[in-house]
Amino acid sequence: MSKLRTLIIDDEPLALSLLRAKLAKFDEITIIGQCKNGREAIQSILEQTPDLIFLDIQMPGLNGFDVIQK
Repeated sequence: MSKLRTLIIDDEPLALSLLRAKLAKFDEITIIGQCKNGREAIQSILEQTPDLIFLDIQMPGLNGFDVIQK
């Protein structure tokens, strides 16, 4: 079974750290990167084409809905 290539996106370092720790418990998931804002998220999504994205909604600048729209 192939692993889900996963990208995590949140502007809060503590939230990123917690999510990374939680996801590490699942053998089916490989974290391919993390982003701290919407602009980084769009670039990483286009470059890495993840299978799964954990996306914070409330971020400064481009929020999660802006990222989805773009």
